[in-house]
Amino acid sequence: MTDAARFALLVEPHRRELQVHCYRMLANFEDAQDLTQETFLRAWHKRESFRGHAALRTWLYRIATNACLDFLDKRKPELPGEDLELPYLQPFPDRMLPEDPQESVVARETLELAFIVAVQHLPPRQRAVFILRDVLGWPAPKAAETLELTVASVTSALQRARVTVREQLPDRRLDWRSPATHELSTDERAVVKAYIDAHERNDLKGLTALLRDDLRFAMLPDPGTVTTTAKEAVDGWVSGGLFRPGHDDWRGITTTVNRMPAAALYVRTADVQEHRLFAVALLHVVDGKIAELTGFDVTGKPWLGLPPAL
Repeated sequence: MTDAARFALLVEPHRRELQVHCYRMLANFEDAQDLTQETFLRAWHKRESFRGHAALRTWLYRIATNACLDFLDKRKPELPGEDLELPYLQPFPDRMLPEDPQESVVARETLELAFIVAVQHLPPRQRAVFILRDVLGWPAPKAAETLELTVASVTSALQRARVTVREQLPDRRLDWRSPATHELSTDERAVVKAYIDAHERNDLKGLTALLRDDLRFAMLPDPGTVTTTAKEAVDGWVSGGLFRPGHDDWRGITTTVNRMPAAALYVRTADVQEHRLFAVALLHVVDGKIAELTGFDVTGKPWLGLPPAL
C-alpha cells in the first residue's frame, strides 16, 4: 500500500465531521466541501510534522480551522447588510452528517440556520474561538494553541462572541442550547405536512394560517427577499406568482435539512410533463406554527440528495 493510500485511510473517517466544522465557519456547503479537501491536502503536505503528541482528529481540526480563516480573509463582504440574510448561505444535507452521534459535531441547535447565520456576524477569528470553545467544547489552552493566541485573548474573544451571537439570534432563540434530540416532534411533522398540503391545493389561506404573525421569512439566494411579517411573506408569494390556482401543480415531500423540518417542493407547469424540484423550505416551528421559514432555490443542487423530479 502506498503512503498516500495509508494516509487516506487515516484521515477519510474524519471527512464528514470536518465538513460540518467548515460549514459552521463558512455557512456554505459547497465551500465547506472545498475547504475539507484543502484540509486534507494541507495535512498531506504537513504529514511529517505530525508527531502524535495530539490526536489526529485534533490536528485535522486545527488545519481545517486555519484553512477556513485563510479563505475568509479573501471572501468579501462578510455581511451584505445588517438586516439581510447571507447571499452565500446554503443548506446542509442531513445525509452528509457524520454517523458518529457526538453532540458537539451534529447537535441540532448548532446546525439550525438561525444559529449558523448568527455566528456569521462574528469576525472570523472570534468565530473560530466561539466554535472551538462553545460548540466543540475545547478547553481554552487547546483553542489558543490552534489559533496562535494567548489564553487570555481566547477568553476575551469568547466573551465578546457570546454577546454578539445572543444579540443576533431571534428573541425566541436566545438560548441556543436546546434539548439534544435529532427526532422531529409531532408538531413539526404535522406542520410540514400541512405546509405541503397547502401548496398541493394552491391554498393560500391555508398556508397563511400556518404562519406566525411575526414570521421571519427569506428566499435565497436572492438577498432582497427577507421579510419579518407573515403578511409581507404572503404578499411576496402572490406578487411573485408562486400561487396561481389552475396554472401550477405542486407536489412536496417531507425531509430534514440542517437537522430542521423541511419541505422539498416540486412544481409542474404547463410546458413540462413532470414535477421538477423547485425549492426546499426549512421551517422552525413554535407552538404549532411556522416562526421562521427560509426557502432555497435548489435546482442544480444534487448534493442535497433529493429526487430531481417526481
